[in-house]
Parts: sequence; C-alpha cells; structure tokens
Amino acid sequence: MSCIRGSANLTKDGACHARIPVLMAEAVRAWILVIGCAFYRLNHLGIVQRGDRVIYSLLTKDLRPNRKSEQKKEIIMKKLLAVLLTGVLAAGVLGGCGGKGADDKVIKVAASATPHAELLEQAKPILTEQGYDLQVTVFDDYVQPNEVVESGDFDANYFQHIPYLDSFNEEKGTHLVNAGGIHYEPFGIYPGTKSDLSSVADGDSVAVPNDTTNEARALLLLQDNGLITLRSGAGLSATVNDIEENPYNLEIVELEAAQVPRVVGEVAFAVLNGNYALEAGYSVAKDALAYESSDSEAAKTYVNVIAVKEGNENADKIKALVEALKSDAVKTYITDTYDGAVIPFA
Repeated sequence: MSCIRGSANLTKDGACHARIPVLMAEAVRAWILVIGCAFYRLNHLGIVQRGDRVIYSLLTKDLRPNRKSEQKKEIIMKKLLAVLLTGVLAAGVLGGCGGKGADDKVIKVAASATPHAELLEQAKPILTEQGYDLQVTVFDDYVQPNEVVESGDFDANYFQHIPYLDSFNEEKGTHLVNAGGIHYEPFGIYPGTKSDLSSVADGDSVAVPNDTTNEARALLLLQDNGLITLRSGAGLSATVNDIEENPYNLEIVELEAAQVPRVVGEVAFAVLNGNYALEAGYSVAKDALAYESSDSEAAKTYVNVIAVKEGNENADKIKALVEALKSDAVKTYITDTYDGAVIPFA
C-alpha cells in the first residue's frame, strides 16, 4: 500500500511517517504467510530437509529447541529471517514513501490554451535545467482546472484572475490560493471617430462594456487618463452612477462587450479589453491610445495567477514555477508574441 498525496494519513509536507507502523505490520504479516505456506508445501513434498523445517517452525511458532543441532540452525535461520524481513520492510517503506522525492520534481499544471499553456511551454526549458519535469494539460473550461487542483491530481493551474478564484472558492467550498501573479490582459482606449485623446471635445461619446466588472475597468481607465473622476472608493464596482466629475460632458454609451467594437465608427472612443480589441483588428501595442498600466488597480486585481491548494504555495516546485514564468525569457516572449494584448505583471 503506497502513501497517496492528499490522504489524511500524510503529514503536512507529504511525508508518510504515520503509515510506517501499518506498512511494517502488513509487510511482516504478508511475508510470514507467503514464506510459511511455501515451506509447508515444500515440506509436504519432501523437498525441505529436516534442518530447514526450523524456518517453518519459526514462522508457525512451533519451535523445537530440544536438539543442539536444531538450536544452532534455529539461530542461523533467525538471523537470516531477520535480514529478509528487514529488506522486505525497507522495500515496503521506500515503496510507499520513496516516490516523494520524484514527485517533488514533477509539476503538473492545468491551463487554458492561450496564452497560459503557451507561456508554460516557454517556461519548460528553464525548469528542466533545474531538474523539474513540467507537465501541462490544457482544459477548455473554467471549472475542471480548479477541481483537479483541489483534489490533488494537479499541483497548480494557470487560467484565472483573483476575483474568479475568490468567487469559485466561495461557491464551491474549495481551498485554492494565489501563488503568484504572472500576466494581465489590459483594457485599452481605442480610436473611434477621433484618434487622439487630446482632441476630446464637449459632448463626445465613449462606448464601454455594460457588465459590472468590465464597465468598472473601463471607467477607471477613463479616470486614469483625466477624462472623468469617480466617487472615492468606487473602485472595481464603479458604474456610470459613480461619476462625480465629467468635465467634457462625455456621453458614456453602455453596450454588451462584444458589441463595443462594432460601434467604433459612431463614437469618439471605445474602451475594449484585449481579446475584443484583437478580434476587431486592433493592435493593442500600436492602436491603443492608452491602456491599463501594470501598477493600476485593475491590473493588480485582474492579474492572471498560478493557483494552488492552500498550504502548497510555498513548496519549492511551485516557487520555481512562478519564478520561471516571471523570468526575462518569458517576459520577452510575451512582448514579442502578443502585440500588447498580454502584459507581464510586475
């Protein structure tokens, strides 16, 4: 019987010391039965000679020490049996716990395809040099990656931001935590009928997504660029009702996120998140008039993180994974590949 990760019998660091007495008892019991039965059969067939019957006697507790020669053989056989059982116990214990060292060098990560799995592939060579085996499995939903980490089948996942992680924990009763922020996908202000924020005029219209999370990010970005001022403390729950100052009397046009790119010819500016900007044919790096900085409230909140089960966030292999994903090599890949739609988190 091996020690299974996540078992109640494990200590916090995954060691299986609490299982050793059970393993010893099971190993002794099993091998006594096997060896005893074997000697019984050999004796019954006349193969085992008189002196060798002592082993069977020992195993069945039918000792006959009345003969000196038998006693000498008994002592020898006891020593041999002790050596045998010691080897069996060692094999059993090592078989149950010895895989821990190997397991500590395997990092199983559940990820969404883009950009998460792609970034993990870039981190692989870095981890390989450190002796780690990074194994990435792509999932196309946002539920299973959390479930497999909670169950202990995977070490970590990489697909979500902190608000989703917190919401999932609350709804599902899971115990997942943030082990490190890696990247964010920024909101940007894109040109509509005007191509420069400095040309904003009284009464201009600005299209923004109408769902709570994305609208708040859009409004915060407008505030960061001096176009409006929000009520103090509105933060990431801000709506148009939280606009306290609107010096340009901007008309905020609230639309479903997917509809915003379709009205760029009808509004002065449009505020989009990265994926919709790309779908609309914008280059985030080249076309965005402004976008969320890495130290903005939104970036810090919506950074995509490595999530692990609580208690594992300080494991050596998790720290190594986060460091590899935050390495200069991966940051360079992000900058060269995603045209500003993905930005390394500071």
